[in-house]
Amino acid sequence: MSRYSSVFKDEIKLDINYVPIQLLHRKLQLKLLNQFFRFTIENPGKMTQRALIMGNIGTGKTVLSQHFGLSILKEAKQRKINLNYIHINCRECKGSLFMILQRTISRFYPNFPRRGYSAEELLQALMQILDDKDAYLILTLDELESLIQNEGSDPLYNLSRIQEDRINSPKRLSLICILRQDEPLEYLDPSTRSTLQRNIIRLPDYSESQLEDILAERVNLAFMDGTVPPQTLSLIAELGDSEQGNARYSIELLWRAGKYADASQFREVTPECVRNAVASVYPVIRRDLIVELSLHEKLFLLGVARYFNQTDSAYVSMGDAEESYALACEEYDQKPRGHTQLWKYVKSLSTTGIIETMVSGVGQRGKTTMISLPRVPASDLEQEISKIMSQKGRYK
Repeated sequence: MSRYSSVFKDEIKLDINYVPIQLLHRKLQLKLLNQFFRFTIENPGKMTQRALIMGNIGTGKTVLSQHFGLSILKEAKQRKINLNYIHINCRECKGSLFMILQRTISRFYPNFPRRGYSAEELLQALMQILDDKDAYLILTLDELESLIQNEGSDPLYNLSRIQEDRINSPKRLSLICILRQDEPLEYLDPSTRSTLQRNIIRLPDYSESQLEDILAERVNLAFMDGTVPPQTLSLIAELGDSEQGNARYSIELLWRAGKYADASQFREVTPECVRNAVASVYPVIRRDLIVELSLHEKLFLLGVARYFNQTDSAYVSMGDAEESYALACEEYDQKPRGHTQLWKYVKSLSTTGIIETMVSGVGQRGKTTMISLPRVPASDLEQEISKIMSQKGRYK
C-alpha cells in the first residue's frame, strides 16, 4: 500500500463559496459597507438603504458582501434584532424578479407555493412576512446585469417604491446590488439609476503582491505545512495578475495545482504542477457556467468557437457569427432564433466574460458588432460545448 499522503489538509478553504474569516486588502470597502448599513442595527426600521458594489471578475465583490452579511448578522443577533441577510445570484434566477423573490421567500417559508403569484404579489407577500416576523432584510442581488437585461428598470423600481409607499410602517427592506461595469445602469430610468449610484463601492483589481498575500493565507488554511514553496505562490500570483488581478482564477489555479501534485504523488506543489493547471483552467469561465447556458446560447457560442477554429481572425462579425450559429442549429436539428434574440444572447454572454464585443471602426462599411474570444482557446471551448451537448439531459 502506498504511503503517500495528500498535500491538502482542508480543500474547502479553496472552494469558490468559502468566506474567509479575514478579508485581505478590502478593509476600507468593508468599513464603507458597514457604515452604509449601520442603521439596520442601531435604528432598525427607521430608514432603508441601497448600495452598489462594482469591480472586475475576481476582485472580491461577492465575498465582500457575504463577509459583511455574516458580520452584521452576528452583531444583530447580539442586539436581539431580527435581521436577515439573503444573497441571490440573478443569473442563476435567469434574470427573473419572480424567481428572485421566490427564492427569498423560501428562506422564510421553504414550502411557500411556487405557483399562483405574480412578481408584484410575491413582493407584497415578502413585505407581509417581514411585518409578521418583525424582521428586517438586506437583500443582495449579485450579477445584477442579468436582471437589468431581462426586465429593465421595473424590478429595481418596484423594490424601491414598495418602501416609499409604506409611509407609516417600518422600513424593512434594503438592497445591495453587485455588477461588474457601469454600462448596464444606462438601461435604468434616471430616478432608479440615481438612487443606486448614490452609494457606490468600487473594487480595484488586485495587484500581484496582494494576490500573493491572499494565496499565502489560503495555503495556510488548505495545505499541509511546507507543501507549497514560495516560487509556486509567486508563479500563481503572476498568472493571476496577468488576468486583471483575478483572485478567483488564482485560487482555482492553486487548487488544481494541488490536485496535479496529488495525482503525481509529489510531496510539494511544484511550478510544473501550476503549468499543468493553467492548461486545464479557463481564466474566467467555469464549466458549470457553460452548462447553465440555454440551448441556443450554447449553440451560438459553439458557432463562434468553430468560426475561430477555422480562421486566423481575431474577431467575427455579428453576421458571420449568425451564419456559423445557423450551421450549428442545423447539426442539432434546431430552428435558428432571430437576430433580435441572438443580440440578447451576445449581451448576456458578454456580461459573463465568455465573449467580448466592440463596434467596427474605420475601414468597415457601416457599423457592425464584432465579437472576440480573448481568454479561452477556441478548440477547448468547442470541445467542451460539444461534450456537454452530447450528454443526455443537457438540452434545455
